[in-house]
Amino acid sequence: MAQSGLDLFPYARMRRMRKDPFSRKLMQENVLTPADLIYPVFVLEGKGRREKIDSMPGIERLSIDLLIEEAKELVALSVPAVAIFPVTPSDKKSLEAEEAYNPEGLAQRTVKALKQEVPEIGVITDVALDPFTVHGQDGIIDEDGYVLNDITTDILIKQALSHAEVGADVVAPSDMMDGRIGAIREALEEAGFINTRIMAYSAKYASSYYGPFRDAVGSAGNLKGADKKTYQMDPANSDEALREVALDLQEGADMVMVKPGMPYLDVVRRVKDEFGAPTFAYQVSGEYAMHMAAIQNGWLAEKPVIMESLLAFKRAGADGILTYFAKKAAIWLNEKD
Repeated sequence: MAQSGLDLFPYARMRRMRKDPFSRKLMQENVLTPADLIYPVFVLEGKGRREKIDSMPGIERLSIDLLIEEAKELVALSVPAVAIFPVTPSDKKSLEAEEAYNPEGLAQRTVKALKQEVPEIGVITDVALDPFTVHGQDGIIDEDGYVLNDITTDILIKQALSHAEVGADVVAPSDMMDGRIGAIREALEEAGFINTRIMAYSAKYASSYYGPFRDAVGSAGNLKGADKKTYQMDPANSDEALREVALDLQEGADMVMVKPGMPYLDVVRRVKDEFGAPTFAYQVSGEYAMHMAAIQNGWLAEKPVIMESLLAFKRAGADGILTYFAKKAAIWLNEKD
Protein backbone atom coordinates (compact mmCIF):
# COMPACT_ATOMS: atom_id res chain seq x y z
CA MET A 1 0.00 0.00 0.00
CA ALA A 2 1.39 3.36 -1.02
CA GLN A 3 1.97 5.90 1.72
CA SER A 4 0.29 9.27 1.56
CA GLY A 5 2.40 12.37 1.37
CA LEU A 6 1.51 13.27 4.95
CA ASP A 7 3.20 10.06 6.19
CA LEU A 8 6.52 10.84 4.55
CA PHE A 9 9.43 13.01 5.59
CA PRO A 10 9.66 16.00 5.38
CA TYR A 11 5.87 16.46 5.58
CA ALA A 12 5.81 14.33 8.74
CA ARG A 13 8.41 15.73 11.10
CA MET A 14 7.79 14.18 14.50
CA ARG A 15 10.16 16.65 16.17
CA ARG A 16 8.01 19.59 15.07
CA MET A 17 5.61 19.19 18.02
CA ARG A 18 8.49 18.67 20.43
CA LYS A 19 10.16 21.99 19.65
CA ASP A 20 8.51 24.22 22.29
CA PRO A 21 7.16 23.65 25.80
CA PHE A 22 3.64 24.78 24.84
CA SER A 23 3.27 22.24 22.03
CA ARG A 24 4.78 19.46 24.13
CA LYS A 25 2.15 20.20 26.79
CA LEU A 26 -0.66 20.24 24.23
CA MET A 27 0.16 16.73 23.02
CA GLN A 28 1.02 15.20 26.41
CA GLU A 29 -0.94 11.99 26.75
CA ASN A 30 -0.67 11.42 30.52
CA VAL A 31 -0.56 13.84 33.44
CA LEU A 32 0.42 13.11 37.03
CA THR A 33 -1.37 14.96 39.85
CA PRO A 34 -1.40 14.61 43.65
CA ALA A 35 -4.81 12.93 43.26
CA ASP A 36 -3.03 9.95 41.70
CA LEU A 37 -0.99 9.25 44.84
CA ILE A 38 -1.56 7.14 47.94
CA TYR A 39 0.95 7.40 50.78
CA PRO A 40 1.81 4.16 52.64
CA VAL A 41 2.56 4.89 56.31
CA PHE A 42 4.02 2.80 59.13
CA VAL A 43 2.48 3.34 62.54
CA LEU A 44 3.89 2.27 65.92
CA GLU A 45 2.79 2.30 69.53
CA GLY A 46 3.44 5.22 71.86
CA LYS A 47 3.28 8.98 71.66
CA GLY A 48 5.66 11.46 70.08
CA ARG A 49 7.66 8.59 68.59
CA ARG A 50 9.38 8.40 65.24
CA GLU A 51 11.85 5.77 64.11
CA LYS A 52 14.07 5.79 61.06
CA ILE A 53 14.00 2.81 58.71
CA ASP A 54 17.59 2.16 57.64
CA SER A 55 16.66 0.40 54.41
CA MET A 56 14.20 3.17 53.43
CA PRO A 57 16.02 6.51 53.81
CA GLY A 58 13.61 9.36 54.52
CA ILE A 59 10.74 7.10 55.63
CA GLU A 60 9.87 6.78 59.31
CA ARG A 61 7.63 4.77 61.57
CA LEU A 62 5.33 7.22 63.38
CA SER A 63 3.15 7.06 66.46
CA ILE A 64 -0.51 7.91 65.96
CA ASP A 65 -0.22 11.53 67.11
CA LEU A 66 2.60 12.26 64.66
CA LEU A 67 0.79 10.41 61.91
CA ILE A 68 -2.19 12.72 62.38
CA GLU A 69 0.06 15.71 61.77
CA GLU A 70 1.45 13.99 58.69
CA ALA A 71 -2.07 13.36 57.42
CA LYS A 72 -2.94 17.04 57.78
CA GLU A 73 0.07 17.93 55.63
CA LEU A 74 -1.02 15.41 53.02
CA VAL A 75 -4.52 16.89 52.88
CA ALA A 76 -2.99 20.32 52.32
CA LEU A 77 -1.00 18.83 49.44
CA SER A 78 -4.17 17.25 47.93
CA VAL A 79 -3.01 13.66 48.47
CA PRO A 80 -6.32 11.80 48.77
CA ALA A 81 -5.46 8.77 50.91
CA VAL A 82 -3.05 6.95 53.18
CA ALA A 83 -2.50 3.21 53.48
CA ILE A 84 -1.83 2.10 57.05
CA PHE A 85 0.66 -0.59 58.03
CA PRO A 86 1.00 -1.28 61.77
CA VAL A 87 4.24 -2.27 63.48
CA THR A 88 3.10 -5.00 65.86
CA PRO A 89 5.09 -5.56 69.06
CA SER A 90 6.53 -9.08 69.25
CA ASP A 91 4.58 -9.91 72.40
CA LYS A 92 1.31 -9.41 70.50
CA LYS A 93 2.17 -11.83 67.70
CA SER A 94 0.79 -15.36 67.81
CA LEU A 95 0.12 -18.46 65.75
CA GLU A 96 -3.55 -17.52 65.34
CA ALA A 97 -2.97 -13.78 64.73
CA GLU A 98 -5.63 -12.71 67.25
CA GLU A 99 -4.24 -9.18 67.39
CA ALA A 100 -5.27 -8.66 63.76
CA TYR A 101 -8.91 -8.19 64.76
CA ASN A 102 -8.47 -6.71 68.23
CA PRO A 103 -10.93 -3.78 68.36
CA GLU A 104 -8.31 -1.86 70.35
CA GLY A 105 -5.41 -2.91 68.16
CA LEU A 106 -2.92 -0.44 66.76
CA ALA A 107 -4.42 -0.39 63.27
CA GLN A 108 -7.93 0.03 64.62
CA ARG A 109 -6.95 2.89 66.94
CA THR A 110 -5.07 4.55 64.10
CA VAL A 111 -8.09 4.46 61.81
CA LYS A 112 -10.35 5.83 64.53
CA ALA A 113 -7.94 8.69 65.28
CA LEU A 114 -7.44 9.61 61.64
CA LYS A 115 -11.14 9.65 60.83
CA GLN A 116 -11.80 11.77 63.89
CA GLU A 117 -8.95 14.25 63.46
CA VAL A 118 -8.48 14.33 59.67
CA PRO A 119 -11.82 13.23 58.19
CA GLU A 120 -10.93 14.57 54.74
CA ILE A 121 -8.29 11.91 54.10
CA GLY A 122 -9.18 8.47 52.79
CA VAL A 123 -7.98 5.66 55.04
CA ILE A 124 -6.95 2.34 53.49
CA THR A 125 -6.15 -0.59 55.77
CA ASP A 126 -4.05 -3.65 55.07
CA VAL A 127 -5.96 -6.90 55.55
CA ALA A 128 -3.34 -9.60 56.03
CA LEU A 129 -1.96 -11.56 58.93
CA ASP A 130 1.80 -11.37 58.44
CA PRO A 131 2.31 -8.46 60.89
CA PHE A 132 0.53 -10.52 63.56
CA THR A 133 1.92 -14.06 63.16
CA VAL A 134 5.01 -15.34 64.93
CA HIS A 135 6.23 -16.91 61.68
CA GLY A 136 5.67 -13.91 59.40
CA GLN A 137 3.43 -15.74 56.94
CA ASP A 138 0.16 -14.18 55.77
CA GLY A 139 -2.01 -16.87 57.29
CA ILE A 140 -2.46 -19.78 59.65
CA ILE A 141 0.00 -22.61 58.99
CA ASP A 142 -0.16 -26.37 59.41
CA GLU A 143 2.56 -28.57 60.90
CA ASP A 144 4.48 -28.42 57.61
CA GLY A 145 4.39 -24.63 57.43
CA TYR A 146 1.81 -24.54 54.64
CA VAL A 147 -0.61 -21.61 54.83
CA LEU A 148 -4.18 -22.86 55.22
CA ASN A 149 -6.54 -20.99 52.95
CA ASP A 150 -10.02 -21.24 54.46
CA ILE A 151 -9.06 -20.88 58.12
CA THR A 152 -6.99 -17.85 57.20
CA THR A 153 -9.95 -16.36 55.33
CA ASP A 154 -12.13 -16.70 58.43
CA ILE A 155 -9.66 -14.52 60.35
CA LEU A 156 -9.32 -12.04 57.48
CA ILE A 157 -13.08 -11.53 57.62
CA LYS A 158 -12.82 -10.64 61.32
CA GLN A 159 -9.93 -8.30 60.59
CA ALA A 160 -11.74 -6.52 57.75
CA LEU A 161 -14.88 -6.08 59.86
CA SER A 162 -12.83 -4.67 62.74
CA HIS A 163 -11.42 -2.06 60.35
CA ALA A 164 -14.82 -1.18 58.91
CA GLU A 165 -16.28 -0.79 62.39
CA VAL A 166 -13.80 1.96 63.27
CA GLY A 167 -14.32 3.82 60.02
CA ALA A 168 -11.87 2.51 57.42
CA ASP A 169 -12.88 3.77 54.00
CA VAL A 170 -11.13 0.98 52.11
CA VAL A 171 -10.03 -2.47 53.23
CA ALA A 172 -7.20 -3.89 51.14
CA PRO A 173 -6.68 -7.66 51.38
CA SER A 174 -3.04 -8.25 50.47
CA ASP A 175 -2.87 -11.89 51.52
CA MET A 176 -3.64 -13.69 48.21
CA MET A 177 -5.92 -16.33 49.74
CA ASP A 178 -8.41 -17.83 47.30
CA GLY A 179 -12.00 -16.63 47.72
CA ARG A 180 -11.28 -14.09 50.41
CA ILE A 181 -12.67 -11.11 48.46
CA GLY A 182 -16.10 -12.70 48.13
CA ALA A 183 -16.11 -13.76 51.77
CA ILE A 184 -15.14 -10.28 52.98
CA ARG A 185 -17.65 -8.59 50.68
CA GLU A 186 -20.45 -10.82 51.94
CA ALA A 187 -19.51 -10.15 55.57
CA LEU A 188 -19.38 -6.39 54.99
CA GLU A 189 -22.79 -6.44 53.32
CA GLU A 190 -24.36 -8.50 56.10
CA ALA A 191 -22.92 -6.14 58.73
CA GLY A 192 -24.29 -3.08 56.94
CA PHE A 193 -20.96 -1.74 55.68
CA ILE A 194 -22.23 -1.44 52.13
CA ASN A 195 -19.98 1.51 51.26
CA THR A 196 -16.74 0.08 52.61
CA ARG A 197 -14.64 -0.33 49.51
CA ILE A 198 -12.36 -3.27 48.78
CA MET A 199 -9.01 -2.71 47.11
CA ALA A 200 -7.93 -6.24 46.22
CA TYR A 201 -4.26 -7.03 45.91
CA SER A 202 -5.23 -9.24 42.99
CA ALA A 203 -1.87 -9.71 41.28
CA LYS A 204 0.59 -9.75 44.14
CA TYR A 205 3.79 -11.46 43.12
CA ALA A 206 6.22 -13.51 45.24
CA SER A 207 8.76 -10.77 44.68
CA SER A 208 12.22 -10.12 46.04
CA TYR A 209 11.46 -6.37 46.15
CA TYR A 210 9.62 -6.51 49.51
CA GLY A 211 12.63 -6.74 51.82
CA PRO A 212 12.70 -3.18 53.23
CA PHE A 213 8.94 -3.30 53.91
CA ARG A 214 9.35 -6.43 56.01
CA ASP A 215 12.05 -4.64 57.96
CA ALA A 216 9.74 -1.67 58.44
CA VAL A 217 6.84 -3.68 59.91
CA GLY A 218 9.08 -6.10 61.79
CA SER A 219 8.12 -9.32 60.02
CA ALA A 220 11.45 -10.10 58.34
CA GLY A 221 12.87 -11.65 61.49
CA ASN A 222 9.79 -13.79 61.95
CA LEU A 223 9.89 -15.04 58.36
CA LYS A 224 13.46 -16.32 58.87
CA GLY A 225 14.25 -16.62 55.19
CA ALA A 226 11.07 -18.48 54.25
CA ASP A 227 9.16 -17.53 51.11
CA LYS A 228 5.51 -17.01 50.16
CA LYS A 229 5.47 -18.82 46.84
CA THR A 230 2.56 -21.10 47.71
CA TYR A 231 0.14 -18.17 47.69
CA GLN A 232 1.77 -15.17 46.00
CA MET A 233 2.13 -15.25 42.23
CA ASP A 234 5.05 -16.51 40.17
CA PRO A 235 6.91 -13.52 38.62
CA ALA A 236 7.03 -15.46 35.34
CA ASN A 237 3.24 -15.29 34.86
CA SER A 238 0.92 -12.62 33.50
CA ASP A 239 -2.01 -14.63 32.07
CA GLU A 240 -2.56 -15.93 35.61
CA ALA A 241 -2.81 -12.34 36.83
CA LEU A 242 -5.79 -11.75 34.57
CA ARG A 243 -7.55 -14.77 36.06
CA GLU A 244 -6.86 -13.50 39.57
CA VAL A 245 -8.21 -10.05 38.72
CA ALA A 246 -11.30 -11.48 37.05
CA LEU A 247 -12.12 -13.58 40.10
CA ASP A 248 -11.66 -10.69 42.53
CA LEU A 249 -13.88 -8.41 40.47
CA GLN A 250 -16.55 -11.10 40.27
CA GLU A 251 -16.36 -11.50 44.04
CA GLY A 252 -16.97 -7.81 44.71
CA ALA A 253 -13.67 -5.94 44.57
CA ASP A 254 -14.09 -2.24 43.79
CA MET A 255 -10.43 -1.75 42.86
CA VAL A 256 -7.62 -4.10 41.92
CA MET A 257 -3.92 -3.88 42.64
CA VAL A 258 -0.75 -5.02 40.91
CA LYS A 259 2.27 -5.39 43.20
CA PRO A 260 5.20 -4.69 42.78
CA GLY A 261 4.98 -1.78 40.40
CA MET A 262 7.65 -0.88 37.86
CA PRO A 263 8.87 -4.45 37.14
CA TYR A 264 5.22 -5.36 36.44
CA LEU A 265 3.97 -2.43 34.36
CA ASP A 266 3.12 -4.86 31.57
CA VAL A 267 0.64 -6.51 33.94
CA VAL A 268 -0.87 -3.14 34.86
CA ARG A 269 -1.42 -2.43 31.16
CA ARG A 270 -2.99 -5.83 30.52
CA VAL A 271 -5.30 -5.53 33.52
CA LYS A 272 -6.49 -2.06 32.54
CA ASP A 273 -7.03 -3.03 28.92
CA GLU A 274 -8.86 -6.24 29.78
CA PHE A 275 -11.18 -5.03 32.53
CA GLY A 276 -11.30 -1.24 32.54
CA ALA A 277 -11.76 -1.40 36.31
CA PRO A 278 -10.06 1.00 38.76
CA THR A 279 -6.49 -0.29 38.65
CA PHE A 280 -3.75 0.53 41.12
CA ALA A 281 -0.08 -0.32 41.43
CA TYR A 282 2.28 -0.33 44.39
CA GLN A 283 5.76 1.12 43.95
CA VAL A 284 7.13 -1.09 46.69
CA SER A 285 9.84 -0.63 49.29
CA GLY A 286 12.56 -2.25 47.21
CA GLU A 287 11.84 0.11 44.33
CA TYR A 288 12.00 3.05 46.73
CA ALA A 289 15.27 1.80 48.24
CA MET A 290 16.90 1.36 44.83
CA HIS A 291 15.93 4.86 43.75
CA MET A 292 17.14 6.39 46.99
CA ALA A 293 20.46 4.53 46.93
CA ALA A 294 21.21 5.82 43.44
CA ILE A 295 20.03 9.33 44.29
CA GLN A 296 22.08 9.52 47.49
CA ASN A 297 25.15 8.31 45.63
CA GLY A 298 24.70 11.02 43.03
CA TRP A 299 24.09 8.51 40.25
CA LEU A 300 20.56 9.74 39.49
CA ALA A 301 18.92 13.16 39.72
CA GLU A 302 16.23 13.04 42.40
CA LYS A 303 13.22 14.98 41.15
CA PRO A 304 13.24 14.09 37.44
CA VAL A 305 13.83 10.39 38.09
CA ILE A 306 11.13 10.09 40.74
CA MET A 307 8.61 11.98 38.65
CA GLU A 308 9.45 9.93 35.56
CA SER A 309 8.96 6.71 37.50
CA LEU A 310 5.52 7.82 38.70
CA LEU A 311 4.45 9.02 35.26
CA ALA A 312 5.33 5.57 33.93
CA PHE A 313 2.57 4.10 36.11
CA LYS A 314 0.03 6.47 34.59
CA ARG A 315 1.19 5.64 31.07
CA ALA A 316 0.81 1.93 31.84
CA GLY A 317 -2.82 2.49 32.85
CA ALA A 318 -2.73 2.85 36.63
CA ASP A 319 -5.47 5.03 38.07
CA GLY A 320 -3.49 5.50 41.27
CA ILE A 321 -0.09 4.69 42.72
CA LEU A 322 0.84 3.62 46.23
CA THR A 323 4.29 5.10 46.65
CA TYR A 324 6.63 6.19 49.41
CA PHE A 325 7.43 9.16 47.18
CA ALA A 326 3.82 10.43 47.43
CA LYS A 327 4.47 13.29 49.82
CA LYS A 328 7.64 14.43 48.09
CA ALA A 329 6.03 14.22 44.66
CA ALA A 330 2.93 16.11 45.85
CA ILE A 331 5.14 18.94 47.14
CA TRP A 332 6.79 19.21 43.74
CA LEU A 333 3.45 19.03 41.91
CA ASN A 334 2.07 21.83 44.08
CA GLU A 335 4.96 24.13 43.29
CA LYS A 336 4.12 26.98 40.96
CA ASP A 337 5.84 27.06 37.60
